[in-house]
Amino acid sequence: MDAKRWGPPAALVGCGWVLAAGALTWAILADSPPDRLFAGVLALALLAASLFGTLCRPRLQADATGITVRTLTGRRHFAWDQVTIRVRETRRLGLTSASLELDADPDLTVLTRLDLGEDPYTAADALHALRR
Repeated sequence: MDAKRWGPPAALVGCGWVLAAGALTWAILADSPPDRLFAGVLALALLAASLFGTLCRPRLQADATGITVRTLTGRRHFAWDQVTIRVRETRRLGLTSASLELDADPDLTVLTRLDLGEDPYTAADALHALRR
C-alpha cells in the first residue's frame, strides 16, 4: 500500500503568514503604545502558529511499517504493534469536537482536524486500513 500523509492545509498556513505580515505592519505603523503592544503580540502569535504549520508538515505519515509523527523536536516513528489508534469526542460549551489519539506508550499524540487537514474519523479509518 502507498504511504498516506496528513498535515495542516497549505492555504491555511499561507493565510497565517499573510495575517502575521499584516499584524507586524500594523505594529510598526501604530501610533499609540497599546495598539503597538496588541499588534505586536498578535504578530508573534501568528508567526509562531504559521512557523509551526510550515515546519511540521506533514504532521502524520503512515505506511506499511508504521506511523511517523512530526513535531518541532523532530520525527518519531512507531511500528504498528506499538500504537493504539482511537478517536475521542469532547463536548464543551455545546459543541462536539473529535481528535485522533495515537497512544504509543509512553507517548500520547493528539491530533485535531486542524493538524490533519481532514476529519479525524476519516484519518483513523485510513490508518486502520493501512495497518492490516
